[in-house]
Formats: sequence, structure tokens, C-alpha cells
Amino acid sequence: MSWISNTFSSSIGRKIVMAATGLFLCSFLVVHLAGNFQLFKNDGGLAFNAYSEFMSHNTIIRILEIGLVAGFGFHIYEGLTLALKNKAARGSNYVANRIEQNSPWHARSMAVLGSIVLFFLIVHLYNFFGTLRFGEPLKDSQGNENAYALVVDAFHNPLYVALYVLAQVALLYHLLHGFQSAFQTLGLTHRKYTPAIKLLGIVFSVVVCAGFAAMPIYFYFFN
Repeated sequence: MSWISNTFSSSIGRKIVMAATGLFLCSFLVVHLAGNFQLFKNDGGLAFNAYSEFMSHNTIIRILEIGLVAGFGFHIYEGLTLALKNKAARGSNYVANRIEQNSPWHARSMAVLGSIVLFFLIVHLYNFFGTLRFGEPLKDSQGNENAYALVVDAFHNPLYVALYVLAQVALLYHLLHGFQSAFQTLGLTHRKYTPAIKLLGIVFSVVVCAGFAAMPIYFYFFN
């Protein structure tokens, strides 16, 4: 088993873990966004509450949560480890500095962008997951936990709305580099298909982040 340990403790191995977990988390973003679109239904939040109830209490979903938490954990840990190693290398390698100066600013700022998203995630989980899982939320007319009421309350707080939108901007730039970089790290590159992967990454990043950002903006200004 030593070769496995040596492989995944190397810089290449850590990048592979980052790429694999990053693409896994992209699939989570799609599912989460699709579910959250229930917020826009004009039913007083009943559809969203039913969705939230299912996600909170379904046994299969609860098991999948373990994999999701592990994915986030590995991605965050490996990201911070690589960032620290890169910072140390930049301090002693002039050539590396010259190469990085030619890369986009968001490619050089992945750790900062990821940290903004992580801070938002902690606040977001505290406000919603913590209340629904460990608190005593109100019930709606169908007997489901009224997660919709929590959303409306949070999205009328200007500080929370600003943090939410800022996090989506950070996530946008994080994805713009991370999406295509993940394919490259996993060796899924080809001169014929790489341009399509880059375009898919741009479309995915913009659509997902714009979709999430639209929610607090809508509730703050129009609801």
C-alpha cells in the first residue's frame, strides 16, 4: 500500500485528488441548483419545503452526504496543501514566478477564491443546515419543515445577500480555471476536444453561478 500513499502524497497525486473531487463537487452544484429552483415556484414555498424535507430525511441521501462531506474535505485539504507548497516554491524559484505572471489572475488566486467560498459555505450551513437539522423550525401547511421561511428571512438581510453574491463571483472564477484544469490534470485533453471542454467550462461556470446569485437578488428586491 506504500505506493498508493507515495502517489497521493506527491504533487501530481494531490492534483489528481483535487481534480477528481472538484468534478464530483460540480455535479453536486448542478443537483443543488436544480433543487433550489423550487424557490421560484409561486406556491408559498410548499414545493421547496417538500424538496428540503426529502433531502433532509431520505436515508439514501443521508448516506450520500457522507461522500459529499468527504469530497469537500479532501478538496479543501489538498487545495490548501498545494497552495502552501506553491507559495514556498514561488519564494525560491524565479522561473516559476515568471511562468505564473503569464497566467490569468484567477488561476493564481485559486486558494483565495476557494477560501471565500469556504467562508460562505460555513455561514450558509450554520444558517440553514444547522437550524433544520438541530433546531426547531416552523412547519408549513403540509407538515414539512418550513425551510422556505428561513430562506426568505436570510435573503432579506443585505449583509447575507452581499456575502452570497460575492461568494458566487468567487466561485465563478474558481470554476473558470478549475473546470478545464481538472480535465487537463486527469489527462483528458485532445487538440480536437479541449476547446469544447473550455467552452463547456465557461458555460457551466456562468450558468451555475448566475443561477445561485439570482436567488438572493430576486428575494431581496422583488419578493
